Amino acid sequence: MAVARRSGRERIPSHPDIRTITLQQVLEALVDPVRRRIVGELYAARQDLACGTIDLPVSKSTATHHFHVLREAGLIRQYYVGTSRMNALRRDEIDEAFPELLGALVARRDGE
Repeated sequence: MAVARRSGRERIPSHPDIRTITLQQVLEALVDPVRRRIVGELYAARQDLACGTIDLPVSKSTATHHFHVLREAGLIRQYYVGTSRMNALRRDEIDEAFPELLGALVARRDGE
């Protein structure tokens, strides 16, 4: 289980090394439509977004679970700015490890 590392007042959840992530892990994380929606929003925004700024059709606790799954699968990086948990798509790292995967997923999402 991931444990938050503390550096002074900073709270940064642990993130897996992209070299340890498998395609299977990524695909299992993205099988859920809510998680694909989160990834699609981050992809389209091209900037980091706070958890509450992405409109999701689930409760706050369920949304927290979905963000956790995406982080553990290596798709997003999370950090705090004040009390806001920010989310960054690990786009460059994912594109290097799995070329064209994110683009294909977003194109599919747009076509749904």
